[in-house]
Amino acid sequence: MKALEQEIKELIISSLSLEDIGVDDIDADAPLFIEGLGLDSIDALELGLALQKRYGVTMNGDKEDMRARFASVTALATFVASQQRAGQASA
Repeated sequence: MKALEQEIKELIISSLSLEDIGVDDIDADAPLFIEGLGLDSIDALELGLALQKRYGVTMNGDKEDMRARFASVTALATFVASQQRAGQASA
């Protein structure tokens, strides 16, 4: 899971053009929005698209589901891993 968290941190930095932030500057358990990295709703859309392209995940769900998935890098990694397992199980 740590490798996936590192990949997601790199994806956040590259897809959102966070030039002044390095992978080690992002706490995997810190909030991504408001506090922590301070991302906004536009960042969420861009990050969601990047995750879809990179990992083939689908971002369906209600507002609360999305909020929980994007809570932190750890939450995103858990979501991506579960989507990948579900995809392998149905293949």
